[in-house]
Amino acid sequence: MPEASMDTHVTRAEDGTVRVGYEPAGPAFTRAVLDVAGAVLTWPVLGAQGLPAAQVHDAGRAQQWLWALYGERVAAAVHGCEAGAPAGVTVAEAEVTTLAGGAARLAFGHWAARWWPTSYMDGITRLEPDVLGLELAALTHQCHQLFDTAFGDQPDDCAAELIAEYQAALDPLVRWWLAPAQPTDTARHLDSVLRLIDDVADSAGLGGPSLRHLRASLDQRRPVGTSVDLGTLFARHRGYALAAGDPLVAGGRVITRGSGSNDWRRYPPGFVDAAEDAVSWTARAVGARRRIEVEVVADVAAPAAGAPLVAEVRVDGGRAARVPLVLRDDLWTGHADLELDVGQDLPSAAMPPRIEVGVLFPGFDPGPGAPGDAAHRDAVRALARQRLAAAARPSPYDDTHPGPFLAEIAAAAAVEEDF
Repeated sequence: MPEASMDTHVTRAEDGTVRVGYEPAGPAFTRAVLDVAGAVLTWPVLGAQGLPAAQVHDAGRAQQWLWALYGERVAAAVHGCEAGAPAGVTVAEAEVTTLAGGAARLAFGHWAARWWPTSYMDGITRLEPDVLGLELAALTHQCHQLFDTAFGDQPDDCAAELIAEYQAALDPLVRWWLAPAQPTDTARHLDSVLRLIDDVADSAGLGGPSLRHLRASLDQRRPVGTSVDLGTLFARHRGYALAAGDPLVAGGRVITRGSGSNDWRRYPPGFVDAAEDAVSWTARAVGARRRIEVEVVADVAAPAAGAPLVAEVRVDGGRAARVPLVLRDDLWTGHADLELDVGQDLPSAAMPPRIEVGVLFPGFDPGPGAPGDAAHRDAVRALARQRLAAAARPSPYDDTHPGPFLAEIAAAAAVEEDF
């Protein structure tokens, strides 16, 4: 990202924290966040990238990167605010530095690892976590100035841990790098990521066959390898895991059907297809009983066991009831008798009840989001499609969004095979 400039506002809150810029609005899945030394940085995912907002809780620790991220004048303003200078000041033409570009890319990569809207229904390919994890390790090392290793309280300072967790993708990455006829930008991108990974591994004392193979490959002049098919190079989830569970039972009179809400914040990544209409339900009259049946399209990587995913059901705004879901083939399914208030009954099909169904993971769920969140989810899906389309023809990074990650390039190459 080339250097540029923009006005930046610096304020001090009553609790003593200092805010740089204005925090992006919108739900959590529209914000990319980095936990750095003495502060938390936030960028908007939707819209142009630029300087992040920062909530600085320890300006002393943050000084090591403030000047490199925002420039000298913003760093001085933060120090002044913490020391008791006027509560607000605007720094005209604050610099957008090289570190700011790298930090934005790292934050967006962490966002993709958490919020990428994988959807078989919507045709948005899954990003291979091993490939993304290794590039995040490289970017973390590249942005090492943001972190203070002496304290060990920044969860995003995890380059060595990422390599240890995801090194299964190292050999395929090396094969990709060695393959002939690579686009120039992709070859340069691969070379940079692999050399940064090697630096991290060397500094952290990591070892193993994959890392030794990487070092040996980097030490030689780059040989001409055989061509590779990115659609099959990396291990990918194909099909769905099977789990025990009772299938939905047909029968009874259908009273009404509908789609539920699919709030991404209410369950961990990798559980549910990100499509807006992934949650559906049917209300039936079975004799004197009233039953709700729920079907949720599973993510292709959904865990086969030990996952207490549930559906939350409300009838005409009444109290919420929870329906346990089990994974069978490509669906989470569950059914339960509806608990109605005294004297309440489900109306006939001519006057169907108002039924609200959502899916959540107990203990993880922060509660329902705002009504406007659906529009934000649509915008995120559009961004993912746009990025995959751009990744199919990799080009240098631009100022609007961080350029394609290796995982996106690989996913774009696999679109035809997977969908």
